[in-house]
Amino acid sequence: MRLASRSSAIALAAALLVSACAAAPTAPVASAPAAPAGKDAPAPASPAELVAKVDIPYEKFVLANGLTTIVHTDRKAPIVGVTAYYKVGSKNEPRGKTGFAHLYEHLFFGGSANVPDFDIPLEAAGSTPTNGSTWYDRTNYVETVPTGALDVALFMESDRMGHLLPAVTQDKLDKQRGVVQNEKRQGDNQPYGLFEYAQSDGLLPVGHPYRHSTIGSMADLDAATLTDVRKWFTDHYGPNNVVLVLSGDIDAATARPKVEKWFGDIPRGPDIKPVAADPVTLSAPVKREIADQVPVLRLTRNWTGPGLNDADTPALQIGMHILGGLASSRLDNELVRGQQLAVAVTASAQVFQQLGLLNMAMDVKPGVDRAKADAAFDKVLTDYLRDGPTEDEVRRAVVSTLSGEIGGLERVGGFSGKGATLAEGQVYSDDPAKYKQDLARMAALTPAEIKAAMNKWLSRPVYALDVVPGERKESGDAMGGWGDEAQKPAPRPDPKTKVAAVPAGPAREMPPLGQIGALTFPAIERATLSNGIEVALARRSAVPKVVLSLDFDAGYAADALDTPGTQGLMLAMLDQGTSKLDATGIAEAQERLGARISVDGSLDTSSVTLSALSANLAPSLDLMAQIVRDPAFAPAEVARVKTQAEAELAQALSTPSALAARSLGAELFGAHPYAQPSDGLGNAASLAALTPEQLKAAHAKWLRPDLARITVVGDVTMAELKPMLERAFGQWQAPALPRPVKSIDSALPAAGASRIVLIDRPNSPQSVIMAGRVLPMTGKTPDTEALQLANDVMGGGFLSRLNKDLREEKGWSYGVRSGVAQPVGPRSLQVAAPVQSDKTGEAIKAIIADMGAFPASKPVTAEELQRVTEGAIRQLPNQFETGAAVQAAIRKNDRLGRPEDYYVGLAAKYRTIDAAAIGSAAAQYLQPKGLTFVVVGDRKVVEPQLKGLGIPVEVRQAPAAPQGQE
Repeated sequence: MRLASRSSAIALAAALLVSACAAAPTAPVASAPAAPAGKDAPAPASPAELVAKVDIPYEKFVLANGLTTIVHTDRKAPIVGVTAYYKVGSKNEPRGKTGFAHLYEHLFFGGSANVPDFDIPLEAAGSTPTNGSTWYDRTNYVETVPTGALDVALFMESDRMGHLLPAVTQDKLDKQRGVVQNEKRQGDNQPYGLFEYAQSDGLLPVGHPYRHSTIGSMADLDAATLTDVRKWFTDHYGPNNVVLVLSGDIDAATARPKVEKWFGDIPRGPDIKPVAADPVTLSAPVKREIADQVPVLRLTRNWTGPGLNDADTPALQIGMHILGGLASSRLDNELVRGQQLAVAVTASAQVFQQLGLLNMAMDVKPGVDRAKADAAFDKVLTDYLRDGPTEDEVRRAVVSTLSGEIGGLERVGGFSGKGATLAEGQVYSDDPAKYKQDLARMAALTPAEIKAAMNKWLSRPVYALDVVPGERKESGDAMGGWGDEAQKPAPRPDPKTKVAAVPAGPAREMPPLGQIGALTFPAIERATLSNGIEVALARRSAVPKVVLSLDFDAGYAADALDTPGTQGLMLAMLDQGTSKLDATGIAEAQERLGARISVDGSLDTSSVTLSALSANLAPSLDLMAQIVRDPAFAPAEVARVKTQAEAELAQALSTPSALAARSLGAELFGAHPYAQPSDGLGNAASLAALTPEQLKAAHAKWLRPDLARITVVGDVTMAELKPMLERAFGQWQAPALPRPVKSIDSALPAAGASRIVLIDRPNSPQSVIMAGRVLPMTGKTPDTEALQLANDVMGGGFLSRLNKDLREEKGWSYGVRSGVAQPVGPRSLQVAAPVQSDKTGEAIKAIIADMGAFPASKPVTAEELQRVTEGAIRQLPNQFETGAAVQAAIRKNDRLGRPEDYYVGLAAKYRTIDAAAIGSAAAQYLQPKGLTFVVVGDRKVVEPQLKGLGIPVEVRQAPAAPQGQE
């Protein structure tokens, strides 16, 4: 149901490889004892030896009709990932039909001859997630279901593969056309939102299969007819063009008769014809700039590159990572930390089946001369191509690239799980185990090979595409198509000519659900360090990795006692230098260890999270402790990071959804600590005024052991873990000053009548509507599960009333959601609805009507009750497939004071909640009365629509960007 660009072809076999990298020593934490040396520590195996051990075992069979099925067994949970890859994407679209593959993906969820709605039965059965995506080379559909629901999932997949057309109607086409067009508007409405259109236009000639965008052009979408979409199905959706992967609690002996039963009678379709789509070398360098409502100048350099089966591709992926993907990349070291000409840089190789896109980008620091930035940007590349990477850079890039993908080993399904890895290998390379070749190739790369590949592909003529701050002159509506629209007229809109219905075949009956397994939550061990820090550990050994979070009772609400933006900037400084390592040294140390230390915050909590290989946990913890306990706050580094934060703030103020969220929080909470911006960036004036001394004081005040808690999930025992934690944090003593206390129980603004705050953002193709109200409860208020279920009915998911109305019925939005935030303090109801600009007023009216009808005139239906109770119970085992999900649950329980078996007890609790309880919660908490609406959109288009709503409207200009930002 959404576009996705991520390839997982090499993502899921990294764990053992990255543990091969011997850790370079890091400086010990001040006053911490040296780690004892292991007497018989084995020498680390070579990367090649470890790659040989990485395996996703599978069996493969092909039905007589050509359907290829791959089965991978993983019994860790009673769930099965169902992953279907159709070998058709936007590269297969002819002129005048751009966007068809993606439009059809949307129609594929609209029901088939024997399944009126695809999502309802699967969510009722406990499936999560249920989704689909389209890209140049393929269209895929994923769901992960309880083992007992596998037959239901296979029946439904087979029904839409073989029996879809009788259910595809003009009404469904029109509605999904509107949804897709709003998906396009939503992407176009972002800062830099037109870049990808211009990138493809400059790199590829008209008619090249990868030139037009996957979302297509508005004109082509408008022109799609019912006959067109029927033909798209018959031409491309035969079983012989599909790879089906079943991964998880299943084996081939069980799977084959099920697949034969449900798919065996579907006839073959035409084979999809291959397309010629080679990389293109420009005849000469090309320069172009586009103006956009963006905060900073962005310089980019672009080339096409080879496809994923080319021998040069692994070297280019690692080479581009060294150039601008690593935290210690060439671009970062020279332009961000060195000359300080940039606030952000990146470089990457985005690889598709037949070609790749090579890109490097620089967001120029405000005030820097553009010519100077251009010259420095190009010089980094010139020097890199001349000298090539070092051996250490290659090792760090390989380790960090693969370690960053290790989480996929825990997932059997979804867009990036093991099922997708096997499917992509089969679809793109005719080899489900293609990831093994890629891993082996990466592990064996030499600096010379990377230098040769980079010079071969990046020494060709470059396309320099720059995005400059200014008024947007171009419209995304006219972009993304074939590219010859100026010479040839656009296709005529769909005349909606009535066509004969497709007769349905013999009725097929959905199978019953089998036995659904209950949630088994891992046991939690507790310990306390010498200085009183509490530790929780849940052991999970599916992958050799550990996720550890150090949470402090601080968060952005703490800024109410300091200066707005203090906590966020202080946290951003932690990994920018200690007394023993500078920012580059910290980045390099993480990359060598295969570790990732991330620093983040929420309203209630300031957190430092370590993702580490089990074998490298001790040195990774030492590095984490050094970052937490010994940040330097060097004045020059503070000035640099502050400039980056100001650019980030300017980006937030330029992004409609971020601006709406920041504005709504301030409107709802007034002078309460929760009025602090939830992005932690404060405001322009406060950010500019912050000093190194203030950040040091905030660090001492808030990051202290008597405000800390440690939560660990992964492949480690408490006997192994606790000594490491004692060494890293156990001797850390709290300061003499008393613990600070946030006043989250302070007064809130008095409730009032509904109102609208309209923030003018000219040239916006969409309006972002956010609405909210503070509720009379806190995150620790017990027994609010009925409210959670009521919100699930109202706006908590794809099948919710708000989304079904504004997206599926009216086609005005790509997605509408509501939620009840659960911080420690006051909770709030919030609704988010990006809608096409000309429907802003009607959308607000529809939101009010939908909320007001629940439950007064539209009580909970039987289907809704079953879905949000029994369906949610069946989803529970799926929700905790990964260590990160388990860790998040433990942290939330501890933060809110809930029992550690809270999630195990949810099934029983949900079964006690009936329709009356859900309706009562909706009547009490989810009504539209008193909502504050924030609308970010084009005033001249939106304001006239608001006048008839009977709600007071206040018009504001968008907040000014930080000084020096555009």
